Amino acid sequence: MLARDVMRDHQQESRMFGRRVLVTAIGGLILLGVLGARLVFLQITSHEHFSTLSHENRVRIQPVPPTRGLIYDRNGVLLADNLPSYQLQIVPEQVPDLEQTLAQLQRLVELDETHLERFNKLRRRHPGHDGIPLKLNLSDTEMARVAINLHTLPGVHLEAALTRHYPKGELGVHLIGYVGRISEQELESIDVAQYRGTTHIGKNGVERAYESLLHGQVGYQQVETNAQGRMLRILSQTPPGPGSDLHLTIDIQLQEVAEKALGEYKGAVVAIDPRNGEVLAMASQPGFDPNLFVQGIGEETFKELNTSKARPLFNRALRGTYPPGSTIKPLVGLAGLHYGVVDPDHSVNCPGFYQLPNNKRKYRDWKRWGHGRTNLDKGVVQSCDVYFYDLGRHLGIERIHDFLAQFTIGQRTGLDFGNERAGVLPNEAWKRANYNEPWYTGETLIAAIGQGFVLATPLQLANAMAILANRGEAYRPHVLQWSEIPGEDNPETLALTPIAPVIVKDPGHWEDVIRAMTRVVHSERGTARKIAKDFPYRIAGKTGTAQVFSLGQEEEYDADKLSKELHDHALFVAFAPADAPRIALAVVAENGGSGSGVAAPIARAVLGAWDKLERGEPLTPAVDPDSEPTVPVNTANTPPRPNT
Repeated sequence: MLARDVMRDHQQESRMFGRRVLVTAIGGLILLGVLGARLVFLQITSHEHFSTLSHENRVRIQPVPPTRGLIYDRNGVLLADNLPSYQLQIVPEQVPDLEQTLAQLQRLVELDETHLERFNKLRRRHPGHDGIPLKLNLSDTEMARVAINLHTLPGVHLEAALTRHYPKGELGVHLIGYVGRISEQELESIDVAQYRGTTHIGKNGVERAYESLLHGQVGYQQVETNAQGRMLRILSQTPPGPGSDLHLTIDIQLQEVAEKALGEYKGAVVAIDPRNGEVLAMASQPGFDPNLFVQGIGEETFKELNTSKARPLFNRALRGTYPPGSTIKPLVGLAGLHYGVVDPDHSVNCPGFYQLPNNKRKYRDWKRWGHGRTNLDKGVVQSCDVYFYDLGRHLGIERIHDFLAQFTIGQRTGLDFGNERAGVLPNEAWKRANYNEPWYTGETLIAAIGQGFVLATPLQLANAMAILANRGEAYRPHVLQWSEIPGEDNPETLALTPIAPVIVKDPGHWEDVIRAMTRVVHSERGTARKIAKDFPYRIAGKTGTAQVFSLGQEEEYDADKLSKELHDHALFVAFAPADAPRIALAVVAENGGSGSGVAAPIARAVLGAWDKLERGEPLTPAVDPDSEPTVPVNTANTPPRPNT
């Protein structure tokens, strides 16, 4: 009995063991099947996907920023350069503890709150695998400190870069412009893919207007990295396309003379070649050092520039609007000839004031005792207000508006760079739209001598003189002469852009007006006769004075009793040689007081330098900005203020 029971137990155990082995085997086969299926999925079905992921663990695509194009003047003088430097960059996803890393870096390089705030802003806008600049343009000492500690700073990189540099400093800053860090607003408007790896963009001037040419095309490279993200080698590369070098129409020597000739006066000088619209000089004073903005200007420094009463950041040549005063009298005179309102011999009596019929108000001449019988020639040469009051009355504001608009007075010139202002050339519709009031005849008289509502920029005045010098033939002013991509023999010259010519009924009227303007400089009674001495060509010019504030009917203008900020603006426009012009210019000296005493000598300095440059002679020093003007400001206490 016991033997049978033992035998039954053994058989039962054998059967149980067999079942367990079978279950285990089946389970093993199932697991092997699952593993095989997974291997098939990983190695065959999803091979390409996981191969790519594995590849990206050791290979990264890095943007290679292009080299920014250089800027030269018309003679090849370098105005905007690129200097080698090193940047401190952080790749956030490679940094185990960002706060600790930043604290460690603060012990190695000089970092302030501005650096950290800018870094955090950029970090929020860029993916974690991008290198985010923490500090640009490291000093040699800072670079060495970081370099010897890189092994303890995962995710921190020293990157070689090129930093924009302006070797001429303040000279020509409003025209050349400057670059600065890309802002959040700019990121919304630019092609972000084209600016991968780029931290700066043109902010104003030529740097902004021709950003698309200067920037170039971004490149890319495949780099192999180790587990810490350090680059081991470059696997492949698509080189960037360098930005184009720009050659401007500006002569930087003439630009320097113009800026120095302005001296301590705030104002502008614009010179144009009337034969093609090339801008030869465009000075706006005061200026500032553009290099301050490249690496990020300090808050206090920017506040000082931005709140200064002198407004050094303001481009007066393009955006300063001034009453043109008597500088537009030749254009009004030409309008009178064109419309047949007067002829060259027509004259009026100037007793020192003008009255409208049935009106007691006296519109006074700058010369209290008057000019006597005055025709067009005398009216321009001696800047007789009464002659132009009468001419303006008979022309009417609509004809004055339509004729002067052709000379870009109160109109944007279409300059190829800069955000120029339009100014104001009023008429009845303009006043109705802006003041909801009718136009009065007295306002026409004031507009005819360049006062009242009329406002023009120095660029507009220079361009008007270029058109007048060309006897109506006109070209759009421009500062880009030609551009080229470095290493390629394919310069692209900017095509001249003719604009609609100004046509007068009798071509001889051009000569009538230009002859009078020449006598402004070269006759004994001309208001600018002092600048004619020793100049080899005949200059056609016109002085002007722009009122800063209005006087009452019986009030007197006494400069000695006024602060400098209330003195009249001094203006002068000219072109030379008068018979075959090659340069036209406009000068505005804010609060200069006298067009003949202040603005005309500034123009003479520029014209003299231009003449020497044309003949290949070396320039002598321009007006010393630290010295007093050689011609004193006219502060004569005679009512009303001179409009000459």
